Amino acid sequence: MADPITSRSRRGVSAPAAPVTRDARGRALPRWHYLVALAAGAANTLSFAPTPHGGWLELVIFVFFFAWLTRTTGWKSAALTGGAFGFGNFVSGVWWLYVSMHDYGGMSAPLAGAAVVLFSLYLAVYPALAAGIWSFCAGHARNGTSGTGTSDTGTSDTDQPFSPTWHGALAFASAWAIGEWLRGTVFTGFPWLASGYAQVDGPFAGFAPVAGVYGVGWMLALVAALIVQALVPLLPSRRPLAAANGGKAVNAASRGVARVAVPGGVALALIAAGLLLPLVQWTLPANAPLTVRLLQGNVKQEMKFEEAGMRAAIDMYQQMITSKPADLIVTPETAIPVLAQQLPPQFASAVRNFADTTGTAIVFGAIGGTITPEGQVVDYTNSLFGVTPGTRDVYRYDKHHLVPFGEFVPWGFRWFVNLMSIPLGDFARGAPVQKPFIVHNQPVSVDICYEDIFGEEIARSIRESNTPAGVLVNSTNLAWFGDTIALDQHLQIARMRSLETGRPMLRATNTGTTAAIDANGKVIGRLAPYTIGSLDVAVQGTSGSTPYVTSGNNTVLAISLLLLAFGFAFGPGIRRRQNGKK
Repeated sequence: MADPITSRSRRGVSAPAAPVTRDARGRALPRWHYLVALAAGAANTLSFAPTPHGGWLELVIFVFFFAWLTRTTGWKSAALTGGAFGFGNFVSGVWWLYVSMHDYGGMSAPLAGAAVVLFSLYLAVYPALAAGIWSFCAGHARNGTSGTGTSDTGTSDTDQPFSPTWHGALAFASAWAIGEWLRGTVFTGFPWLASGYAQVDGPFAGFAPVAGVYGVGWMLALVAALIVQALVPLLPSRRPLAAANGGKAVNAASRGVARVAVPGGVALALIAAGLLLPLVQWTLPANAPLTVRLLQGNVKQEMKFEEAGMRAAIDMYQQMITSKPADLIVTPETAIPVLAQQLPPQFASAVRNFADTTGTAIVFGAIGGTITPEGQVVDYTNSLFGVTPGTRDVYRYDKHHLVPFGEFVPWGFRWFVNLMSIPLGDFARGAPVQKPFIVHNQPVSVDICYEDIFGEEIARSIRESNTPAGVLVNSTNLAWFGDTIALDQHLQIARMRSLETGRPMLRATNTGTTAAIDANGKVIGRLAPYTIGSLDVAVQGTSGSTPYVTSGNNTVLAISLLLLAFGFAFGPGIRRRQNGKK
């Protein structure tokens, strides 16, 4: 870990020849500093699926990232460092959006590539904001230096190396969590690649049912900062400075040991807690296990809405549904790509008769809508319909959290949608909380597409339901993104939802990854991507509420805001007292 680079040369050392950028405090960093941060962000993409146990790699990268942040000289350089890290992470982690826009949306390659870059730059605003907030609350600018005075040793305050502190570590964790929460909320939100997702097989997975994915990210950032805090006193460049500081060399050795052992010990204790928390049973088995069949049709996206492709898909799913009974059968999103009122009679009759004669409950994806007295179809919805044996009632779930540009057009962006050839760009929204689908006395909560990346909404659907679900179901179509890392990343996100809620998650996808996840976030069965087949599993539903289901993101947000306020108000004073200054 290198020391900060200051705007002035140390005595007897010439100024650096590398190009530099200047911060508000007049200090400078070489431009390659930001290129290194960008490379570290790109490397962080390797922490996420399909990398096994990538949470440990992510911890190492975050230790480096925080150490690199300590080189910054004020809020501007901190924000640029955080933004560079974020851009590297996002441009390498969500590049598969190019496939949907170019390969299936018909957008030209240069425009699709530019759109990915611009979107990644937008997403990078949030880690930049987090790093800037950290600098304001506990960074170099808040460490009690004025930038114009001199220290007790006669050196300029701006030449003092940054020294990580307790309130600095807490401020970093809190600012990071706030930044990720904002990214998952503002403009409908895009929490993909939230740092906590990489931890489903990492050391902090145990915190998921307590504080959710943002709480897991908070803990990751805190431990990384504490490790840096423990390592900094070991750097040779820091020991002479400590010994020379005001003649206080007498206690330097004992204080040095404490500065290493205490934050290091706390970091190890938090890692141990994360590894042991999965032993806590937050929810209990409820009702009899369900036998489930999850269908994967592997329908090519370019054929999905063509007449011949639609007929072939309906015939195929009719055969797959009626081939074998189960307690519950689930198809992918819009597996039946027609308006529900226009279902072919032979499909509707076959599915209904099969459900009644075998006792099978069936959930299939189709297009919802309302037909006016004049015969016009209005209020199209992306929906799931459920058939229950022995009743004529049809269950319906309408997607609530719509995909910008794919399912609704944000104001002012009609021109962008016109550059693509994606059908059905405007949908109506369903209610935020909808009733569950009942399968043999087991309430099942369903969602569509990327709705399962919003953990707070999943928790809310359980918390506010009169009949809390014991099983989660996600029906999706990731064919838009080809055979890319998006498939594994989405499965990893679904596993986090199981950890947060203490409930099994079932995923029926068009091209992959179709999988069943138990209440502990473990994959108990999956189909190979881009194959046709059905996954047959037995799933045990649960009841009860994890702390995250009870409070959602409120816990981590409240703690983070309180700690940031404390760091901003009292951090400089604490630092001055530690340095023996008034």
